Order: sequence, then C-alpha cells, then structure tokens
Amino acid sequence: MFRWKLPDWYDRWKKDNPVTLGSLTGPIILFLVGFSAWIAAIALIVWYNWAQPESLQTGPRGAGMSVPNLAGLDAPDKSIEAYYTEEAYTPEAGEDLAKDVYENVQVLGDLTDANFTRLMLAMTEWVSPEQGCAYCHNEENLADDDVYTKIVSRRMIQMTRNINENWDGHVGETGVNCYTCHRGQNVPSGIWFKIAPQLEAASGWAAVQNYATDQSVSTSLPHDALEKLLLEDGQINVHDLEPRVPGSTADVGELASIQDTERTYSLMNYFSHSLGVNCTFCHNTRAFYDGAQITPQWATAYQGIDMVQEMNQEYLVPLRDTYPANRLGPMHEDAPKAACNTCHKGYNKPMMGLPMLSDWPELAAEGPPEYE
Repeated sequence: MFRWKLPDWYDRWKKDNPVTLGSLTGPIILFLVGFSAWIAAIALIVWYNWAQPESLQTGPRGAGMSVPNLAGLDAPDKSIEAYYTEEAYTPEAGEDLAKDVYENVQVLGDLTDANFTRLMLAMTEWVSPEQGCAYCHNEENLADDDVYTKIVSRRMIQMTRNINENWDGHVGETGVNCYTCHRGQNVPSGIWFKIAPQLEAASGWAAVQNYATDQSVSTSLPHDALEKLLLEDGQINVHDLEPRVPGSTADVGELASIQDTERTYSLMNYFSHSLGVNCTFCHNTRAFYDGAQITPQWATAYQGIDMVQEMNQEYLVPLRDTYPANRLGPMHEDAPKAACNTCHKGYNKPMMGLPMLSDWPELAAEGPPEYE
C-alpha cells in the first residue's frame, strides 16, 4: 500500500527544532491579530453597506446624475404620525346638502351634511387643533363673516381645489390638502415675505446679497430670488452656448444679466434645501442648456414654479387687506406667500408621498365630489 513519506531533511529539522507552546506563541498571536483584523474589515464593509443609504438614480448611469446622502429622506417625517384622516361617507339619495342646512356656505355647499361636518372637523385638526372651531367661526353665529380667518380659509379651500384639479402635473394623484402646508399650525412654516433691500447703507447690487437670510439659505446670494422668480416672472436661466454680448446670436430680446444669473443660483439653492436633493435631481449639470438631458423631475419642478406663481399672484397676495397687521410682513407689510419649502419641508415629496386626497375627494376639484 502506498504511503506518503516526508523528506529526510524534515525529520532532521524537526529533531533539531522541537515544537513547544512557547515557540508557537508568536505565530499564534500574529494569526489571531490578523484574523481579528480580517473579521473587523468584513464587519465594517457589511455595516457600511447596511447602514449607509442608497443613492437615488435620476439619470443615465455613468453621468453622475444621482442624489446621494439620502439619510434625511429615509428618516420618517414626524408630522405623518399626527396626520388626521377619516374615510368619506358614501352619500345616499335624498340626503340634505350643506348649503340647504347651513347659512352662508359659499364653498363646499354641494357636500352632504355628514361629509361637510366631517371635513370641517378635519380642517380644525389640520390647522387649529388647539383653538378648535372658534379659530375661524363666531361660535354664536357660524354664518358670520366677521372673523378674518374664515375669509382666508374659504379662499384657501378654493386654492387647494384649483391645485388638485389644474396642477396635477406637479401634485399628481397624491394631491394636497390643508395639512400639506399647515401640519397642525395656524400659520404654515416655510412662508415668506419681501425683505429686500436689507443693506440700506450699501448702494448698487450689494444691497440685495451678502446677507444671511432664509430665502437665500444663508448663502452669499441674492435674497430677493423668491420675490423676483416665484412672485414676479423673472428669468430663470444661467447657461447657454452663445456669448452674451451685443450683436451675438444670443442677443435676442432681453439678455439674462449677472444679477439674473445670481438670482437663479439662489433659487436653485433654495430648491435643493427645500426638497433635500442636489442639482442632478433635475439637471445634467454638464449641460444645463440641453433640454434633452434633463430628468422627468425637471418638468415636475417647472410646473411647480408656474403653480407657485399662480398661488401667490391669484390667491395669497390679494388677501393682504384681509389680514390684521400682525400677520403681514415686517418690512413691506405684504401678505404671506408660498414657495417650495411651504409644502415639501425637506422631502422631495411632501409627507413622503402620503396620499392626501384618498379620503378627501371633496378637495379634489370644484363642484360635487366623486365618491368611490
């Protein structure tokens, strides 16, 4: 039978170098240290891949179009826990309507009495959970319009319905309701007022930048960007392939000035902060000018800009004379206005995409709601 035999030199070496525990101490320690380091490295890799958030791919692979650092977006929005909702009551034939039961119901009159009351209670929880019905109503005469918040809330219901009916390209089927902005507060966070100029002692362009404000997210950028671009119709552009000099092919109409460009950067920085994303959420940053390389989110954001302009111009600014002095802006006594952060509050989808119309078809559009 064949048996494996070690070489003679190994037998001689073994006789001259007997193995003892002491002689193995060094190799054993080295082995244990090396093995422990290997285990630690494996554990670190596993932890890193498990604990670190994945990026959100927004464009073609290899183009760097992704949103990294999603730690904040992965954290649950705490306001979701406090959201009050209640399933709608399916109307039955012959039920009384709110406009026939109550006086001076100028909106929501086509709802049944049960659903009208249900929505009023929800609005109380969404906007004034501490004050209750008295925040908007004279409790001795609910039809009275003397309480200014009732006038404002009536207009806000109309605005909400308009957003859900005509701006579905931005809000989608998720929609919005009062809680989207208010989150249990009388006055939503993220509203803004006109604040320019801040540096009255300075002259020229310095008077609207180099000053830390919420509108510019504390950057050295113009703090009138929301006023010029989300209230007025200023130019939002920074990048093309043509020289912007008189006589060039780009010299068609009004050229974007350096100030317009800086305002655009300020607005984009505000967008990024409000949604918790970076530039590549909407843009291929190596080709801002090329509409073929943008992401679908760009179109959604573009509609959002137009939507906010309409909200401010048609609904919010005209309420200026309805508000008491303490609700107006500190510098220009202007009405509070909305922008991206009013709804998004740091998430790329408000309330992390929680459906806001599933139980509230009454706010989906003007006229009688469609119950399913």
